[in-house]
Amino acid sequence: MADEHDTNDRVTIVETDGGGGSGGVLAVVLLVIVVLVLLFLFRDQLGFGGDTDINIPDKVEVNVN
Repeated sequence: MADEHDTNDRVTIVETDGGGGSGGVLAVVLLVIVVLVLLFLFRDQLGFGGDTDINIPDKVEVNVN
């Protein structure tokens, strides 16, 4: 007959393949690269780029007194 105060030890063994989470890290890196490429391709539509007009004069006059 078992006493109420007796304890039973239970051990659970979990086997893994040892690969870790490299698949998840690779997926995140690829997602970041795809987002950056899409932002680069559509930068004009998103307002990040555009034509910048820079006017440089043909000559500059300098008066030294």
